[in-house]
Amino acid sequence: MNLKEQILLEHSKENSMKIAHWIGNNSEHFAELMKLLLGKEKIVVQRSAWILSICSDQYPELAMSYLQQLIAQCEQKGIHDAVKRNVTRVMARITIPTELHEATLNLCIELLSNPKESVAVRCWSMEIIAQLTKTYPELKSELKNIIEDALEHQEISAGFKSKAKRILLSLNKKTGNN
Repeated sequence: MNLKEQILLEHSKENSMKIAHWIGNNSEHFAELMKLLLGKEKIVVQRSAWILSICSDQYPELAMSYLQQLIAQCEQKGIHDAVKRNVTRVMARITIPTELHEATLNLCIELLSNPKESVAVRCWSMEIIAQLTKTYPELKSELKNIIEDALEHQEISAGFKSKAKRILLSLNKKTGNN
């Protein structure tokens, strides 16, 4: 399969699933996908992000060695929301290696704190930070402050409110504050 041609052929769930099936657990095929996702062709990068997410649902270990590059990709100015959404989705479903905790936290705090980010990106970021509070309990108060500030001062969606309330409840249970 010519991966780039197939990606450009059609933007659909069916095509994305076909490509993800072709990639499977094959690290060489996955490396081809990552080269396209980390490239400069906006439409290819955007569509590759969805395929990354599909592949990572089945084989999360494939994305592990690319996490640092994926974080850097999300930090780029003007990167498409699809990239941030799918990368944070992948990161929320894996165990982040310790050496990437700081970079992950910096990215997720920035994304969560930005009211211009999409609801999905902010919710996945919130989830990732909440998971990292298990390792760094001192982050709980910062996460609570960011969430409470958003709830109080921003126009937010029902989805964000729901996720925020679940995470606040979880954080309060962990600290014993009810």
